[in-house]
Amino acid sequence: MSKQSKRREALLYHAKPRPGKIEVVPTKSYSTQRDLSLAYSPGVAEPCLEIEKNVDNVYKYTNKGNLVAVISNGTAVLGLGNIGPEASKPVMEGKGLLFKIFADIDVFDIEIDTENIDAFIATVKNIAPTFGGINLEDIKAPEAFEIEKRLKEELNIPVMHDDQHGTAIISAAALLNALEISGKNIEDVKIVISGAGAAAVSCTRLYKSFGAKDENIVMLDSKGVIRKDRENLSEEKAEFASHRKIDTLEEAMVDADVFVGLSVKDIVTPQMLLNMASNPIVFAMANPDPEIEYDLAIKTRKDIIMATGRSDHPNQVNNVLGFPFIFRGALDVRATKINEAMKMAAVKALADLAKEPVPEQVNIAYGETKLAFGRDYIIPKPFDPRLIAAVPPAVAKAAMESGVATSAITDWEKYQDALYERMGSDNKIIRLLLNRARLAPKRIVFAEADHLDVLKAAQIVFEEGIGIPVLLGRKEIILELMEQIDFEADLEIIDPKNDENADKLQHYAQKLWEKRRRSGISLYTAQKLMTERNYFAGMMLSEGDVDCMISGYARSYPSVVVPVFETVGRFEGVTKVATTNVMLTKRGPLFISDTSINIDPTAKELAKIAQMTNYTMKMFGLDPVIAMISYANFGSSKDPHATKVREAVDLLHKSNPDMVVDGELQTDFALNAELLQKKFPFSKLAGKKVNALIFPNLDSANSNYKLLKELNGVESIGPIMLGMRKPVHILQLGASVEEIVNMSAVAVVDAQQKEKRAREQAKA
Repeated sequence: MSKQSKRREALLYHAKPRPGKIEVVPTKSYSTQRDLSLAYSPGVAEPCLEIEKNVDNVYKYTNKGNLVAVISNGTAVLGLGNIGPEASKPVMEGKGLLFKIFADIDVFDIEIDTENIDAFIATVKNIAPTFGGINLEDIKAPEAFEIEKRLKEELNIPVMHDDQHGTAIISAAALLNALEISGKNIEDVKIVISGAGAAAVSCTRLYKSFGAKDENIVMLDSKGVIRKDRENLSEEKAEFASHRKIDTLEEAMVDADVFVGLSVKDIVTPQMLLNMASNPIVFAMANPDPEIEYDLAIKTRKDIIMATGRSDHPNQVNNVLGFPFIFRGALDVRATKINEAMKMAAVKALADLAKEPVPEQVNIAYGETKLAFGRDYIIPKPFDPRLIAAVPPAVAKAAMESGVATSAITDWEKYQDALYERMGSDNKIIRLLLNRARLAPKRIVFAEADHLDVLKAAQIVFEEGIGIPVLLGRKEIILELMEQIDFEADLEIIDPKNDENADKLQHYAQKLWEKRRRSGISLYTAQKLMTERNYFAGMMLSEGDVDCMISGYARSYPSVVVPVFETVGRFEGVTKVATTNVMLTKRGPLFISDTSINIDPTAKELAKIAQMTNYTMKMFGLDPVIAMISYANFGSSKDPHATKVREAVDLLHKSNPDMVVDGELQTDFALNAELLQKKFPFSKLAGKKVNALIFPNLDSANSNYKLLKELNGVESIGPIMLGMRKPVHILQLGASVEEIVNMSAVAVVDAQQKEKRAREQAKA
């Protein structure tokens, strides 16, 4: 994508379909006049009076306890510098988005139009009663130090400047683990800090809290080593001035154990690395380009422990591991500040989490066989679902123990359950899916590439590294559309009806005829069918010329299903293909099967659909908990429609005793864990959160998933084909660009999984 095209895409993202990235959503009913009279006048007077009596009641009757202000004056925005408060607003909204999706914290972003320290502080103090916490952002140094220091002293709610402390907390966790791996003590190691801004100063202070010695630290700014004999040093730089008579980074790196880079790209040379001590620890965190390239660093020193700020290398130092969870813990005990003890607790929680066995969901997301504590895994991954239950409790406990908590948590197990429940609305599964696809992109044939939305999706798939598109359709139209959307890529474009593809068409026709000549298809018929794009694309997939296939955007589902059945076929041992849709609900991902193919499956077919759904859910990194749905509960009806579901469950309990599946169950009992536990404590689902529903027929499954989608605005991935020999996935008619991209990622991951299964079978 050209620079101009990227610029246009970014602007459209922020402008459409409505400007900005966050909104205010009501949390109470407002449908009747009675509701409105309670929400506002006259009912609202009652909580107002209660708060007047006791100001702490503001946490009981308002959202203050879950509301953080992200505040900036726009003086140090990303790498853009002093661009002003209005220009900083998109970044502050983005920060708010991260707070919400990682820790379920609501945010108002506040942009203040002043560079005067006193005026800034006065503004924040005046609006502080609204908020449970203050996150300062993108304020230039040295003003940032004084602003944070004074606000922490003068306010009774948590205040943190994430630019300072976020990187410090994450890198400190990484440093503790790296030192453990290298067999070194923090009290003894020689540390070089490249950079002297807010983040560098905060990092160094936190390292000292864990035992790093002043005499072992050398800090550099743009002028070189910060020495005690240098004049006109700021208070912060003077704090870390070295007594050593050295001037350059090259000199500082000799025999150094640790390098922490918060400066500019390419300032560390291979020779500097070679001059470091054994098992050197190098955190090159300049973004997007580190102080030394990762590949060059690990090539230079085999014993290096390396971290960067980038997601495409091991050990990413990413602030999102810290600030959402630190504020979550602070808010949940109504802490009056974020103190050193709380930051250190967050460091230890992150460091400890990296030593625990990694959930399969995380391994799958990052395409790893088994992530394990070591040189390439010293800090948790941002997609690790355990972060929400690891860091906030540690921070909350530290707040309570250090005396800054004004509310206590007594049931820590219940608190952890509540934290996990908060994340039910977060659609991490899409990010996991896209991330995993990027690790091993596959060739995807888009059978309807001469439609604009399909081509837009193919462009995203290509530019995001999700897959390698093969574009099927009328070539002149595809080229014209590519020019319109600035899609510049040397991709294969195939028109089955064009004479230049005649040899390929004949080859595929011959193969199809050989496959289906005993099913009434003549060679002539096969040749004719090959001019239809879904037959052509299906044979491309069947013959291994592509790895996966996407179709269905502009044609009815049955008109696409038949060609792929005849060309690609079912997986060995599968008698019935089915589909499932992943519904991204507020309670978390919910799989619904069979949504598109089997009109009235038998008990055996229902059992097979459940087995295939179980397998697919594991492909997504989830632990399946499956309810077999009926209008009846556990034998309450003898009607054949209910008994077939019961029979399917019996078959599954015998053939797959390890599967967590049960029924027959009504939908409300399946989804209401408390109700299920109370009425049916004997069920295999009791005490568990159901994340898959197998419906007894196509009517119920299809209607329910579409009802969820349209009435509740629930995002859906699917229908995902289950039981096909090769990865082919059929879109709903008129699918959106986003849906096509998501289904493309599903196809790629499906291809990866089928490759893995084939390798395992070959070994066996």
